[in-house]
Amino acid sequence: MRILVAFEHFRTPAKVTRALLDPEPEMLRQVWREMGGSTRAALSRRSEELASRGVTAVGADDPCFPRALVVNDRPVAPALFCIGASQLLTAQGAGICGARNASALGLKAARASGEEVSSRGLTVVSGYAKGVDSESHRAALENGGATILVLAEGIDHFRVKRDLSPHFDPERVLVISQFHPGQPWATHAAMTRNRLIFGLGMALIVIEAGERGGTLAAGQEALKRGRPVVVVNFGDDAPPGNRILIQAGARAATSRRELGDALGMVVAQARTLPEQGKLL
Repeated sequence: MRILVAFEHFRTPAKVTRALLDPEPEMLRQVWREMGGSTRAALSRRSEELASRGVTAVGADDPCFPRALVVNDRPVAPALFCIGASQLLTAQGAGICGARNASALGLKAARASGEEVSSRGLTVVSGYAKGVDSESHRAALENGGATILVLAEGIDHFRVKRDLSPHFDPERVLVISQFHPGQPWATHAAMTRNRLIFGLGMALIVIEAGERGGTLAAGQEALKRGRPVVVVNFGDDAPPGNRILIQAGARAATSRRELGDALGMVVAQARTLPEQGKLL
């Protein structure tokens, strides 16, 4: 309920985060008391409705909020609304991102990446768009692995897609959203949620990135924060964003074997990697 009250009153992510992190609980209690009766009743019904659908909320002030999503003592999201296997929030994983309108080669690479990640006992972390996201999730689930679906909209809009339905297992899938439950999809939200994708993973695998856009920005920010970034190198067919990231220091993988070797190194070094919250 505290999280819903904060979203209702403060609106913007920064203000909601500050409210939730305020060590004085009386502030949000006062906000609640000052709300009109109809607003309080609506929020109570909303809380009950979310709970009835199995939605839980982890605020930035919650001890269960992943430390990997705290940078310079500042959470990258005010809260996480979750459905499914909540233990995956702190499981070792690898992010996968790429184009919505992926090429045939890109889809093949996404499937290989999902299989390689899951075969090493890591959780796939990706968005929920068609293309690279869906292919990597499906590969992980078909391979017996676990996956985190990171939404670019509120949790109210989540539906199990047809291509994932045959293998969808609530015990191996976690759906998360950092946005107000009712927020619709938006381009800026898709860019913002990418911080969760590489934040929750020990590494980021980039399948196809254009010379601008969210995938390239995610790779660049992951490099800045010290996350290992592995970029699929298609040779002469490599998208411009892939080449930009490789030139910036990302590791190129020209084959499935090289991708697997890179992931193996990440797993081996996992115990020595700093927490993301201490990287900058």
